[in-house]
Amino acid sequence: MLRVTKLTDYATVVLAALASDPTRVHSTAELAERARLEPTTVAKVLKPLSHAGLVEGFRGASGGYRLARPAAQIPLIAIVEAIEGRLGMTECSSDHSTCEHESHCGVQVHWRRINDVIADALGGVTLADMLPRAASRKSIPLQLSAARG
Repeated sequence: MLRVTKLTDYATVVLAALASDPTRVHSTAELAERARLEPTTVAKVLKPLSHAGLVEGFRGASGGYRLARPAAQIPLIAIVEAIEGRLGMTECSSDHSTCEHESHCGVQVHWRRINDVIADALGGVTLADMLPRAASRKSIPLQLSAARG
């Protein structure tokens, strides 16, 4: 089964909590309560999200986190790659493959094409699209037809 890790799922939930009031600085404890996650889990996902430039961290008594840019400018691919690293369906899907069979493999080009389709789909959906009110406004169209032909 192909799925993102729990941490990526949790990161999306934490970012959605931040997006509910994007100009305010939220404490880790507050985010944990809003996301119904353990504070240690929230802290664990905020570190790579901050490193990827998706959230801004502020120190001090009134410190915390807020989105670094509007939710509509944060594609899901950025969230996935912040937590899990560069998207790669298979070893040979990445730019720096170490697969010993790559030179004589007949399926590599197809895995790369599938990888690109998934990356494009994740790039076409933003954090704003994932917010609860977005689901009631519209459904998110996914263009997967490129994987078929």
